[in-house]
Amino acid sequence: MDEHIDIIMRQTNYSREECIEKLQNNNMNDIIKEYMGISLQPQSNRKKSLQQEIYCQLRRQMDSSIKEFNKKQNEKLEKEINMINS
Repeated sequence: MDEHIDIIMRQTNYSREECIEKLQNNNMNDIIKEYMGISLQPQSNRKKSLQQEIYCQLRRQMDSSIKEFNKKQNEKLEKEINMINS
């Protein structure tokens, strides 16, 4: 935390107390961007193209499938270990 405070103080003219207060509510990059006048736009407002939306949905489906597969494999492995130990 002290390292972040030092970086912010070097790149802005905020006092140590202001840096601590701002770090409690934001991350370091956002504080510096705000100081420099760069607007912080939420990324949820970005519009996706059709291809991006298709890819996102495919990626979510693949992620959930691999999680389910890994869960089943772990359960199977645990059963085998329990059988061996019994």
